[in-house]
Amino acid sequence: MCGIYGLVALREGADCDPSLLDAMAEVTFHRGPDDEGRHSDRGLAMGMRRLSIIDLSTGHQPIPNQDETVWTVCNGEIYNFRELRRDLQGAGAQFRTGSDTEVLVHLYERYGTGFVTRLLGMFGFAIWDAPRRRLLLGRDRLGIKPLYYMEHEGRLIFASEIKALLTLPGVGRAIDPGALQDYLTFGYSGKTQTLFKGIRKLPPASLLVCENGSYTIETYWQAPAEADASLSEDEWAEQLRAAIEAAVVSEMVSDVPLGAFLSGGIDSSAIVAFMARHSDRPVKTYSIGFKGDAASEVYNELPFARQVAEQFATDHREIIVRPEVARLLPKLAWHLDEPVADSASVTTYLVGEFARQDVTVILSGVGGDELFGGYNRYLGDYYAGQYQRLPGWMRKAVIAPLVQAMPSDRHGRLSGVARYARTFVASNDLPFEERYRSYLQVFGAESLQRLMKQTQAGHVDSLQEAFALAASGDSLNRLMRVDLATQMPNDLLMLTDKMTMASSLECRVPLLNHELVELAARVPAALRIEGRNLKSLMKRALDDVLPREILDRKKRGFGAPLGAWLKRDLQPMMGRLLSKQAVEARGLLSWPVIEETMALHLANREDHTDHLLALLNLEIWAQIYLDGRAADDLAGELGAEVAAAG
Repeated sequence: MCGIYGLVALREGADCDPSLLDAMAEVTFHRGPDDEGRHSDRGLAMGMRRLSIIDLSTGHQPIPNQDETVWTVCNGEIYNFRELRRDLQGAGAQFRTGSDTEVLVHLYERYGTGFVTRLLGMFGFAIWDAPRRRLLLGRDRLGIKPLYYMEHEGRLIFASEIKALLTLPGVGRAIDPGALQDYLTFGYSGKTQTLFKGIRKLPPASLLVCENGSYTIETYWQAPAEADASLSEDEWAEQLRAAIEAAVVSEMVSDVPLGAFLSGGIDSSAIVAFMARHSDRPVKTYSIGFKGDAASEVYNELPFARQVAEQFATDHREIIVRPEVARLLPKLAWHLDEPVADSASVTTYLVGEFARQDVTVILSGVGGDELFGGYNRYLGDYYAGQYQRLPGWMRKAVIAPLVQAMPSDRHGRLSGVARYARTFVASNDLPFEERYRSYLQVFGAESLQRLMKQTQAGHVDSLQEAFALAASGDSLNRLMRVDLATQMPNDLLMLTDKMTMASSLECRVPLLNHELVELAARVPAALRIEGRNLKSLMKRALDDVLPREILDRKKRGFGAPLGAWLKRDLQPMMGRLLSKQAVEARGLLSWPVIEETMALHLANREDHTDHLLALLNLEIWAQIYLDGRAADDLAGELGAEVAAAG
């Protein structure tokens, strides 16, 4: 695990002075505090910061091939490197280290650009082929590890974090209007854009090949589109259980201490169960909880996590927090590079910082809901069929007005049901793709038109593009492929990487092992979700692994009760950041719309947690990255504001 960065000339004479790497290394120190390395050549300079995980003594990067004509830097882990190494050695390759990264240069020598399909792991890498003056940039299939790039002054510049690109002299900080529109729609910037104009994400499962002054990007993998109906439910369950276990075991390889995040949900509990089965010592597990009021209890999963920890005799630690969110959000914004409207960034950072006291590697259950059908929004078709059986007059004259009149909130059982019911009733008559959009979006099209001072006509957002690419397969398979292409890399995996690396902690996600993803994608929809029983096949697969109380418990989100806090403790912070003066000075959004959004939320008429978090994080990000304010200074001001009102 580390941070990589570099630049290559697209035209003769472009400045690729190795000294430009100094600032890139400094600003990404948190990604690799153990080591630094760099390599330069005519028209190229690349480097890395290393967090030592495998081959602690000789795994220094960049790593060359035998005659030092091919060099690589890699962020991530190659889990099948031992098998690849044996095959390469059998073909005559000579290795100088025990590092997983070294297999990249020898694979490239033997198989060319097609070598990337042989990798099992999470990675963002750069390979320099000196004889061909060719630079390769590659990203893993699911987008677990980030990689950004841009063209600037005749150079292609790349890095694991955007802030490293911003250190180069002359790089601008203008907002990309299309990315801003995507962010306000979904709570994250989608497609290949970032909120910084000119800076792009290398898409998951992509290889960028740069030579002769230009570059191309090709996709090397995609999840299967068609289900396989040839196996029985029992056969699928057995295959799935074996695949999950194999994925967990493959990602336990490490030369440093490792542990697991444990929420007490199915995904993290399954990972801990298989880790315990294959570990010669108690697994270290870490959980986070909130206490103090009813809203906090909604997010408090400690009793479930404790039950799993006792079942598998783990070395379990818990942290119960009421974080100073006003002081924390600016720090998170700096580490994230881009804002996300997801309170999981808060909990992921806090539990990651807590775990880093003991371990350097952590395993997480991210991805299970997308693969195996864990979200309520996947039940849209089921409930639509039930709802359509009711008389039209009842739906229109009774149910719709009733759910609209109910108070909406996500921190109480009845108000939470009302929140879901509102979205469902309002979208029930929409086409399949638009109905799913309504479950995901933060600001809808009409609200966005009112909110933004300027929108892009004809803008094709990330969800629309993803549905076009996932045109075949059953409806559930399509939804999951859309999620794997949009929310997964651009929200969940991005914040997981940035929030754990903020504490120099490597986070691995076994449920996104691409072989497991391929297996899950072939499971028929009727087996993944039976009626309204979410994750039905996964539950069957784990029936003899986890206790029934864990398998049958209702899903809770891994986040913080920010919506409730905004009504109380954090209201002064919200009032400052989203004041009329601040909004109008920024010049991007309409103050009356924001004022209305805050008023409805504070009055419990509508739940606008996601909307307000999107707006707050956007303004915090803008003050740090556009205005040039120090995150610590902003954190002090916001903290003082909350304390003074306290």
